Amino acid sequence: MLEQDSRDGSIKMEFDFDAINEEDSPFPEVRASVSNIDDPEMPVMTLRMWIIGLLLCTVGGSMNLFFNFRQPAPNISPLAVVIISFPLGKLFAFALPISTYRVPRWLGGFEFSLNPGPWNIKEHVLVYIMANVAIGTPYAINAIVVAQINYGFKVDYWFSALLVVATQLTGFGLAGICRRFLVQPPSMVWPQNLVTCTLLNTLHAEEEERGGITRYRYFLFALSGAFFYWFIPGYLFQALSVFSWICWIVPNNVPVNQLFGVSSGLGMSILTFDWAQIAWIGSPLMFPWWAEVHMFIGFVLFFWIVTPIMYYTNTWNLAYFPLNDNNPYDRFGAFYNVSRVLDSQGRFNQTAYDNYSPLYLPATFAMAYLLAFALSTCVLVHTLLYHGRSLWNGVKRIRVEQDDIHAKLMRNYPDVPDWWYLISFVLFFLMMVVVVEVWHTSVPVWALLLSILLPCVYVLPSGFIYAMTGQGVSLNLLAQIIPGTLIAGNPIANMLFKAYSVQTLSEATSFVQDLKLGHYVKVPPRATFVVQVVGTLMASFVQVGVKQWMFDNVQDICSPDQPSLLTCPNNAVYFTASAVWGLIGPTRQFGAGALYSPELYAIIVGAFLPLPFWLWQRRYPNSWVKFVSTPVVLNGVSYIPPAGGINYSAWFATGFVFQYLIRKRNFAWWSKFNYITSAALDSGTVLSALVVFFTLQFPNGGIYLNWWGNTVYQNTADYGRLALKQIPPGGIPLQ
Repeated sequence: MLEQDSRDGSIKMEFDFDAINEEDSPFPEVRASVSNIDDPEMPVMTLRMWIIGLLLCTVGGSMNLFFNFRQPAPNISPLAVVIISFPLGKLFAFALPISTYRVPRWLGGFEFSLNPGPWNIKEHVLVYIMANVAIGTPYAINAIVVAQINYGFKVDYWFSALLVVATQLTGFGLAGICRRFLVQPPSMVWPQNLVTCTLLNTLHAEEEERGGITRYRYFLFALSGAFFYWFIPGYLFQALSVFSWICWIVPNNVPVNQLFGVSSGLGMSILTFDWAQIAWIGSPLMFPWWAEVHMFIGFVLFFWIVTPIMYYTNTWNLAYFPLNDNNPYDRFGAFYNVSRVLDSQGRFNQTAYDNYSPLYLPATFAMAYLLAFALSTCVLVHTLLYHGRSLWNGVKRIRVEQDDIHAKLMRNYPDVPDWWYLISFVLFFLMMVVVVEVWHTSVPVWALLLSILLPCVYVLPSGFIYAMTGQGVSLNLLAQIIPGTLIAGNPIANMLFKAYSVQTLSEATSFVQDLKLGHYVKVPPRATFVVQVVGTLMASFVQVGVKQWMFDNVQDICSPDQPSLLTCPNNAVYFTASAVWGLIGPTRQFGAGALYSPELYAIIVGAFLPLPFWLWQRRYPNSWVKFVSTPVVLNGVSYIPPAGGINYSAWFATGFVFQYLIRKRNFAWWSKFNYITSAALDSGTVLSALVVFFTLQFPNGGIYLNWWGNTVYQNTADYGRLALKQIPPGGIPLQ
């Protein structure tokens, strides 16, 4: 069981079994941020909750969809929705009449009130849950736009809407089926939810805290400070964000710029004064310390040691390209021009490919693929070894763990039957079948079965890692290589396979995360179920409508010189990936005799990697080896690229201060203020970025300050992404 797994070292957060007797969570991180009391009479599914939630989801989802096609662009995050919805809820509670209304008996005869009392935490968290699963840009939108623009596939509103709904909500059914493993056990902590819970509890605290500053006042001060401060690195003095100070001293020294740079280097300079850079991979105040150590060890090992060795020895011709980049290159040192290997019908042209160039990967890109191959098997083996008994007990409906106080309080509410989720899973899968068959997408149904099998296999391994570390596992690589091999030469099928597989796992993880958040705040599970479904359905139809309107009315959309900068940068990347994997195919990249074929051995290495640590900790249960989690080491660096080294080095340095030094030396301060500090810094930075964008960068082409503090970092080899070696005349020789 997971409790035993905790003792054996699979669960790395400190577990206090004595706390069970105190009717609180056995984890200090949870005790510091989640309330252990509940009011079952608190109104939840109120009319004002629906109005505020659906309004903010509509506006936020539409804005994110619009800005998905623009560069540069801000992002409306669910955290911003939490901040904005709080005063709206207070306004509704103040302004609306308190009267109770009764509908006619023939309509049900139930009563409702426009104002059932103060705006409460359960209404607020449902607004957040709605936003968390609904306002992001649907992954399938990228596939729709690329198919429409680059491959001439005719799409209409209903094709787009049903495709988006199917890809968004198949994962919902999968999430519900997994909740007994990922929601109910106390050891499934979900660090992101701790920050959200702390923020919500702070906003809705009704009693003044004695002994120093209150959390709410501290949050307002920290949020205001973060808001005004970000104007400096985000606009006035941008070199504080890209603080590659060593590179300023020797701007033309390529190795120094590659190792210490911030834009395209490995970030060995460590320093940046921009919270957006520090928290690019997630707030370092959120991740548990043991996970941060694992992730940084993986980063140092693979990107500060192995990658430079491979690069400076010119393994796989890596030294001819930038050290850290997320673009593929040709043998002439230019970005790979996919259009040169396509014929007039958009199909792969072997002759043109032979005359042009193979596809080359920058060093960090090649390392990312190698680690993804290793992770694909490592995470499955690790899950079976460390969690196999718990999974088997769950299948037999034996309690996975002893209930904590939160699980006990949730017994007051009727649970959602499993068959609700099973019906959802089957229904939306059948909807996907209808989409690919009715609109003749050339995706065979057996490929859809395979694409849904991937998230079914990986949802629990990914969920375990996400719940304990805050880092999810992506199916991006497998979801491109498998259809690229089995449905070769069919980029549209490749894109739809990838969109369905990747989005199902991603949405399943988001839905489970929100189920756990509802568990923490004591929201009735059926209320969470309804809110998730309604919010996602409404946002999907609205976002597809916005996309349809834009492509019908905006001239030259997705062209490089579009006047409003609606150049579709995300879709350009998606198109390149579809052509590389769907047309050129993985066989030419990783097949026998291909340049990167040795990377496939990582699949075998990954399968055996957890075994020695597992065997050792079984032989010596008190050894430090029990704290090792190989999937976290491999998966923790999965943001590179496009993340740079500074996003890990500065992140770890900040985490060391808060999650180790302060937590160890002043646990009382850490318990009270750590997570609210994280929420304040995140919220203030997001709001400041939105204000800077809409007031200074967006109107009339923007207002930009041209001075040394905003240009010094641009005059370096780091910013120019220079390679170590010059390409030979005529390009890299073909082998």
